[in-house]
Amino acid sequence: MRVLGIDPGLTRCGVGVVEGVPGRPCKLVAYYVVYTEPDEDIALRLRHLDESLAKLVAEHQPESVAVERVFSQHNVRTVMGTAQASAVAILAGARARLPVETYTPSEVKAAITGSGTAGKAQVTSMVTRLLGLDKPPRPADAADALALAICHIWRGGTRARIAAAALAAARRTGARR
Repeated sequence: MRVLGIDPGLTRCGVGVVEGVPGRPCKLVAYYVVYTEPDEDIALRLRHLDESLAKLVAEHQPESVAVERVFSQHNVRTVMGTAQASAVAILAGARARLPVETYTPSEVKAAITGSGTAGKAQVTSMVTRLLGLDKPPRPADAADALALAICHIWRGGTRARIAAAALAAARRTGARR
């Protein structure tokens, strides 16, 4: 399965593409950071992010998209920008008719490091190790996007298979009645 992971941000949006299957090591395909200028008009920044993500989805042809779920922070202005970038990221997957799954930061940290309270350095270190990279992906936004993609392969892929199996079983049971 090929997954495009997105760590949404308005100034820096991390994007990582990973291939793999649950229970097996994953393989790095590519990673990027989409930048926008903080002093630019918000509409132009969101359009740039939208166009960039659409190009990356078209280029890499993922089977699904994993986006970090926005959580409340103390800085409302930061949360608003992140939420807007998150909506654009979710829309990029939906527009391509791809399944989109969101994960909280603690879900991703737990999947990658074994601890939902791991720091950025721990996540980056584990992503580097899990993907067999010679050096850590930089900036941290790229490492976070790769962690999201790995998390989705390991957790979301399994979730999707279980849901599909349950649906198939329900259809069989309903067909017998």
